[in-house]
Amino acid sequence: MAITKGIFSHHSNLEDRFIPDYDKLADFVDRCKGIGLKVVLTQGVYDLIHEGHARYLEKAKSLGDLLIVGVDTDELTRSRKGPTRPIVPEEERISMLVHLRHVDVVTLRHINHDIGYLIRIVKPDVMVFSKSTKDIPAKDIREYKKYCGIIKVLPPQSTTSTSARIRLMNIKEKQQKGK
Repeated sequence: MAITKGIFSHHSNLEDRFIPDYDKLADFVDRCKGIGLKVVLTQGVYDLIHEGHARYLEKAKSLGDLLIVGVDTDELTRSRKGPTRPIVPEEERISMLVHLRHVDVVTLRHINHDIGYLIRIVKPDVMVFSKSTKDIPAKDIREYKKYCGIIKVLPPQSTTSTSARIRLMNIKEKQQKGK
């Protein structure tokens, strides 16, 4: 018997799959764990979603039954990446992520919460970090071990990054103006 409602529907179901309220998220996770689902958590900006993001999320999902993605708010992204980021506003990044088949639930990461805040709420069976994430020291990753079953660090899944694409666009634009 297939479940075809809510987050398990074949549709994006933003209203079911985007859970910004942390109390509701914690309750949802508890119910999922209560029926034996293995919960995977990852977090990031997901600006200008590209093939590397899709592959990373696919690998993260393969580590469990339910993939929760914490998306940095616009304010948090600006504080981490600079005043010109994100390129894509958080509402659109959330919408794009819920359309990806490997993402089950999306929530937000806020500027007033440390990187471990969402980890402490979800207490994932598997916490997935990207090796390319530069703002999480290895000692901090080890600190989160007490809230997670397993911590998995994945290598980059493509030869490009959003930052690299933005740099390339800027270079091409300057070259065009110089002609």
